[in-house]
Amino acid sequence: MTESRHQQLFEKSLQGDLEAFGALLEDYRAYLTVLARRYLDARVKGRVDEADIVQITFLEAQRDLGAFRGSQIEELLGWLRNILRNNVSSAHQKHLYTQKRSAGRETNNNPNESGPALTDLAPSETTSPSQRVMRDEAAVLLATCMEDLPETQREALRLRYVEGCSLKEIAEKMDKTEMAAAGLLKRGLQALRTKMISDSSSGGFPV
Repeated sequence: MTESRHQQLFEKSLQGDLEAFGALLEDYRAYLTVLARRYLDARVKGRVDEADIVQITFLEAQRDLGAFRGSQIEELLGWLRNILRNNVSSAHQKHLYTQKRSAGRETNNNPNESGPALTDLAPSETTSPSQRVMRDEAAVLLATCMEDLPETQREALRLRYVEGCSLKEIAEKMDKTEMAAAGLLKRGLQALRTKMISDSSSGGFPV
């Protein structure tokens, strides 16, 4: 997965090539899935599958591609994030407000206040358009690399860097000792760095 590949697919997509757009969306699936997990309220996570939210987002994006007015990849990613947020909002409306039931008595966890986001693991915040593209590409690659990790390492990293949990909270949620949780985080980060360095040297990571 390279920045140039995404640019080529993006340009073809703007010309109405739905096959190219589908390939581009697939490259962004892991990234959007991580965001969906972050956006979903804790009270609905047992009833709403983030994979379904992402799939609906893809279908709507393919349907509405003709209405997209951007000319840059970062604008497309912003557009996709907005569609994703709207679908998450619809899920919340359905499960939290229309069908309150017992969920209304549970503690609310606002996903937008859950600590550092996935992109906090990517290069530091920048301001120029080209640097913003690089940051978005880094976040996409990072999400994809996380999918390749063992499940326990991936879950530990998700809890820390997406949900913003402390080491103690991670240990409790994963039913492990704090030492074991710290080991998962350490090994997960090492594996991520190795993967990202490997992709960088082969041209798969924007540097």
